[in-house]
Amino acid sequence: MPALDAKAILEGRKPGRRSVGLTIGIVVSVLCMLAMFAYLLWSGLAGGGVAGVVGFLISLFAAIIPVAILVPLILTLDRLEPEPGLVLIFAFLWGAGVAVVVSFILNTAGMQLVAVPVFGQSMGDFISTAVGAPLVEESAKGAVLLILLWRRRYEIDSLTDGVIYGAMVATGFAFTENILYFLSSYLSEGAFGLGFTFVLRGLISPFGHPLYTAMIGIGVAYAAINRGGGRLFAPVLGWLGAVVLHGLWNASTAFGWIGFGVAYLVLFFVLVSIIVLAAQDRRRQVAAIAHFLPPYVPTGLVTPADVRMLSSIPGRRQARTWAQRNAGQSGRKAMQDYQLAATELALLHQRLARGVARPAWEERRDSFLALMHAARTTFLGRMQQPVAPAWAPAVTDSGFLQRADFAHVIAQAQQQRAAQQPPPAPGTPGGASPATPGQPPNPPQQPGQPPRW
Repeated sequence: MPALDAKAILEGRKPGRRSVGLTIGIVVSVLCMLAMFAYLLWSGLAGGGVAGVVGFLISLFAAIIPVAILVPLILTLDRLEPEPGLVLIFAFLWGAGVAVVVSFILNTAGMQLVAVPVFGQSMGDFISTAVGAPLVEESAKGAVLLILLWRRRYEIDSLTDGVIYGAMVATGFAFTENILYFLSSYLSEGAFGLGFTFVLRGLISPFGHPLYTAMIGIGVAYAAINRGGGRLFAPVLGWLGAVVLHGLWNASTAFGWIGFGVAYLVLFFVLVSIIVLAAQDRRRQVAAIAHFLPPYVPTGLVTPADVRMLSSIPGRRQARTWAQRNAGQSGRKAMQDYQLAATELALLHQRLARGVARPAWEERRDSFLALMHAARTTFLGRMQQPVAPAWAPAVTDSGFLQRADFAHVIAQAQQQRAAQQPPPAPGTPGGASPATPGQPPNPPQQPGQPPRW
């Protein structure tokens, strides 16, 4: 059996192929980010000479600190079923590049050409800050989430996935925007001004932008994982929520510490709500693993003990540690691939039950099963001697430790399906009754044998 590209299988793409659209998006985003950096560096040089360049470098370093805090916290929500790394990088870079450049141009033009001429300097500044900026910035950040809904909707399995993508876009946006604010404070008020702005934006309110744009992410995710007319309005409602939260925070500066305190409490409530949402989503995913994997027990790839391990974050972590202890780093990687493939298999059936599964979902199922088999084969090849796993009483109680030739069954199943004629409709002579939504069709009956496709 040829080596499987585990990363390609888990990301839902063909082995050896990269998404052209994703590559273009990353390149354009990087160019926009570098262009914005060049503008800020030039501003520092023009406003303060060598000291201005130093200020830019200090601002750049200071802006990295909140990112280093936020990104790990965001990814903590994504431990059970991590999103593709390149897509997350694209989301971050879009926020740091494209969204910032678009917002900078439109915000500046809106204030100078509309807000100030119509409302005067003071009121124009307030309207531009409290109304114009939220409208423009949340639209610029939300645009990439609509692109993901269009091109990557099958990567979104829960509302938490939408939160993650939205937060990554917003963290990228805040990164570049923070450099702008830090540098402006440095040029106007020196090191003290930069320090004060850093504390305010980087330490007191680093969650602002991620929370705003998470609202759009939730709306986009709802549209991706549900059917019905409501999904058409969900992204719009999410965008409205983001604009309102963003506008509330920006407007609070005009009302002193009382306004700031009220806005801070609202954002804290939103943060707690998102954490509760993430916990509920994780319980649903664990329930999907417990519900959709047992029909695959007869394949020998999983056992009830494996299902229990896969349904627990501590259990999965303990299993990876055990695999590394007994088969080195390759063993740990094999266990990780096994866990991720099993999780994706369960979530695939969950999408099928919801009626939003991707076309030709059976091929994805076969790929996950093949990866689970390949992972255990790799592990067994590295293991010196059979050892009872940490999550089961004996070696025979885990499908991960069973030796079996399963790859040729997958190949035969694919060939058989390709050669099959469309089956008779349910209710006609020879027709079969429809399978329960989300359940693996034709579950195997004989222990140790793969499903019959």
